Amino acid sequence: MQGRFKKDGNAAADSEPRGGTDRGAEVSTRSTAPSGEESSGERPKAKGPTGPGPRIALRNWKISTRLVSLLALPVVAATTLGGLRIHNSLDNIEQLDQMKLLTEMTQQATELANALQEERDQSAGPLAGVGDDQDDQVVAPREATDQALVAFADATDNLDPVDPAITGVQSTVIDIKKQLLKVVEIRKQAYKDRDYTSQTILGYNELITSLLSLSQDMAQATSNRAMINKTRALATFSSAKEYASIQRASVSAALAHPDKPRLSAIDSRYTSTALEKEDQALRRFLEIRSGDSTELLDPLTGGNSDINAANKYAQRMVRNPESLASAKRTYMDWYDQDSIKLVAMSKIEQTLLTEMQQKARELRSEAKQDAIINGALILLVLGISLVGAFVVSRSMVRSLRRLQDTAQDVAQQRLPELVKELSEHDPQDVDTSVESVGVHSRDEIGKVAAAFDDVHREAVRLAAEQALLRGNVNAMFTNLSRRSQGLIQRQLSLISELESREADPDQLSSLFKLDHLATRMRRNGENLLVLAGEEPGRRWTRPVPLVDVLRAAASEVEQYERIELSSVPGTEVAGRVVNDLVHLLAELLENATSFSSPQTKVKVTGHALPDGRVLVEIHDTGIGLSPEDLAAINERLASPPTVDVSVSRRMGLFVVGRLSLRHGIRIQLRPSDSGGTTALVMLPVDVAQGNGKKPAANPGGAPGAPGAPATPATGTPALGKPGGNGASGPAGSGTRRQVPGAGPRAELAGGGASPRSKPA
Repeated sequence: MQGRFKKDGNAAADSEPRGGTDRGAEVSTRSTAPSGEESSGERPKAKGPTGPGPRIALRNWKISTRLVSLLALPVVAATTLGGLRIHNSLDNIEQLDQMKLLTEMTQQATELANALQEERDQSAGPLAGVGDDQDDQVVAPREATDQALVAFADATDNLDPVDPAITGVQSTVIDIKKQLLKVVEIRKQAYKDRDYTSQTILGYNELITSLLSLSQDMAQATSNRAMINKTRALATFSSAKEYASIQRASVSAALAHPDKPRLSAIDSRYTSTALEKEDQALRRFLEIRSGDSTELLDPLTGGNSDINAANKYAQRMVRNPESLASAKRTYMDWYDQDSIKLVAMSKIEQTLLTEMQQKARELRSEAKQDAIINGALILLVLGISLVGAFVVSRSMVRSLRRLQDTAQDVAQQRLPELVKELSEHDPQDVDTSVESVGVHSRDEIGKVAAAFDDVHREAVRLAAEQALLRGNVNAMFTNLSRRSQGLIQRQLSLISELESREADPDQLSSLFKLDHLATRMRRNGENLLVLAGEEPGRRWTRPVPLVDVLRAAASEVEQYERIELSSVPGTEVAGRVVNDLVHLLAELLENATSFSSPQTKVKVTGHALPDGRVLVEIHDTGIGLSPEDLAAINERLASPPTVDVSVSRRMGLFVVGRLSLRHGIRIQLRPSDSGGTTALVMLPVDVAQGNGKKPAANPGGAPGAPGAPATPATGTPALGKPGGNGASGPAGSGTRRQVPGAGPRAELAGGGASPRSKPA
């Protein structure tokens, strides 16, 4: 049974003029070369779309992902720069923490330097004079120095030995500690050589200079220019103070000489150098520390009589060392007077230390504040970027999602429903207005939405035009079919009249064949009505036995002799369904006989099911259909396609599907166990009335076999019934056998009047 529902071919072309049934392909297949390529006669296929490509492709990214990626680079750059600034601020904080520690250590070093200066200057008089190392002016300063040494050692123990930022400071501290060990040896040899006191002063100076160099190394531990200037200013002023202290010690030792006040040439030159270096250091201090440096030095240069007198006395002693012999003052007088200057310098030095500590605290606070501000700015930038990206992407995605949802709704619901409504009603009575997507922005998304609205309107317009065109085509089919039906009906009436008056068996046989062809032409005309969605004008008012329906269907088939009925239940078919069911079965039988061997039989059986339904099976022994073809045909039978040009080549399949849907009849094709194809026709309960268990008469005979009962409706011979008007049959049989199909469908038992029915 595959010929009609499988492929177009010569069989279809040859059979169509004879039976008028569909021989076209229901599932078209192309011949292919052995290699699997299309044969040379086929037109090359056009290249299809390449597809969306891999998921990681840029064009497949979501809009939100693209926006985030677009903002990622500047945000990452800004975050990196901000992170570097925060890192620098944290480094500054760490440096300033170290600076705080170094400042405290410098404080201890300065106090130790002051203690060494006091020890050297106070002990110069007693040791250079009488050499009494138990004098209070010797013992007390040494004890103070020892305490300062302990405090300095404790301060240096807090240094982190693995911190690379203070590596130079650590080296300096180690050198200072090594040199401080010399203080014991210096004390033993202090001022023993009264003509070379500068040797002792120089020994103390080396220790003090190493301590003062610690503030110089502080400048290397920080990158802040202001802090560097303050450490340099402190180191420079401390150097000036040390040179002033050297003068005090040198003159004190000279005045305490046991013979008479005396300053040796070496000591004089050393003192003179200290005096010059003091002036240079103070001038350099003024250059390094701008601002209020002059006011800061006012205690030294502001006209203090004791300080001025001490300065002048030291200068005179350096210029004229012999004047010491005539000096009327003791070393105590000089020490007390010059100590006023050293005390003032110590206060200035302490002020500089305090300013340096205050500056370190300020810088640390500023660095901490900068780190907090930079962190807040980074978070703010990130927040604004993310919020901006979210707002922009949400706006875009919302419009795109609305466009997507509307497009899907139009494609899946609105447009199909409108097309269905247009196919069921007059297009002029259907509302074809188009609802806009609702995206009216001026960007590209709004333009795409406007373009989609235009496409939607054009699709609706084309659908309306197509519906109108289909309506016109259906009307044309209906008109042609009605016209041909009227002519064929008149032709059948004329043939029936000729048959009733013809006595020649040969002529009567020809008339029967002509009657049969006209009957098949009437079925083809009714096919046009089915295509147009119309129903035939002929109706039955009373139920008709199923066996008569099957015989009437067989009478419309060209090769009716090959059809064999068997085991047909005594079920009756509702009158409203009789004509369509005969038409449906005739199409299936025509297909079964056309595409199976002429020497084989087409068997038709019926089965009454317990639930009231009736199953009719049509078996042929053709070559069968492939599973793919069967699946495609069954799908078309369940859901007939829209009428188009291809329907003219597949009319049988389309008509069967339309008629089955009209009455709820289920049809399915399956492979036959004995080869070929089996068509299953399931009649619902409302179609199969009076489901009887008794089989109909002549269940195993063909429609043309003798012994079939007469049809009571008209009194004319039933399908296959012998009899006639008294003429002898063909080949001297004594009777003439009526060809199936010569009688009209009105001759079905129990049928009502029809256009062809004649009174009994």
